[in-house]
Amino acid sequence: MLTDVTPELLAQAIAAHRAAGGDAISRLGYFTKPFRVAEGPLGGLVVKRYRAPGDAALLDRMARAHDAYVALLADAGVPVPDTGFHLIDGAPVVVQDGLPDASMMRPLMQDATRDEAIRYCDAAGSVIARFWHHVTDHPERVGFHPSIRNFAIVEDEAIFFDTFPPLIGYSRDEMGRLLLTFSESALMRGVGPFIKGRVTAIQDEWYSPAGTLVGLVGSACRLRPDDAEAFLDWGRGFANQHMAPWAEEAVAEMQEPPRLSGLWTGMRRAMGLVGEPNLKSGQ
Repeated sequence: MLTDVTPELLAQAIAAHRAAGGDAISRLGYFTKPFRVAEGPLGGLVVKRYRAPGDAALLDRMARAHDAYVALLADAGVPVPDTGFHLIDGAPVVVQDGLPDASMMRPLMQDATRDEAIRYCDAAGSVIARFWHHVTDHPERVGFHPSIRNFAIVEDEAIFFDTFPPLIGYSRDEMGRLLLTFSESALMRGVGPFIKGRVTAIQDEWYSPAGTLVGLVGSACRLRPDDAEAFLDWGRGFANQHMAPWAEEAVAEMQEPPRLSGLWTGMRRAMGLVGEPNLKSGQ
């Protein structure tokens, strides 16, 4: 239970995980490698510790933004595990109720039949559509990062669990700086300022209703290239049926398997992040 989480217990859990050389439960993330607390009063909770930026004002704003973003997701009907935000030794730490490893959408997609994989995409797509319809008139700049790796599937419902950075209230330039500040990769922090415009552009998909759906379809195509046409067909139909205000843009980008930028795929390899390659033209 998150009500049992205290800064002292959380600091102890982080220290124990480091001392034991514990494994991360995922190596897909740009910002952190989360772990599941093995035992003790916080046993079963998932902990995501991020870099300490050495900026108290930045952290104070982020704590408020995180609370606001989690509340927005709830108001939008986005299923999210019980989630808390803490500051431990100057570093932001997100704690969540743990989801079963077997529920992670990415491996489910890899092992599923084609019909099952489409059903998983439909569950995630429903969450995407629900979010964007809810925030249409939101006064702040808000975004959403519903990639396959950020969902679990529980009883045919897509559960979203990526709340960092909180995509609410930050300008495009501010979010670009956060991408550099909190990157776990020393390489990205070192090289990023020299390609700041391209790094800043990483976020653009997260703030685009059409882009988030296209991103989901692109990920599905890369995971299962033999079924790419089925995912494209599903995506075009879903956009027309459930995301009409943005369907024209989305459908135009789903005439062939969507591709990641060469910069991002190159940086992902350099940072040792797991991911599938773009499909070759005509594949």
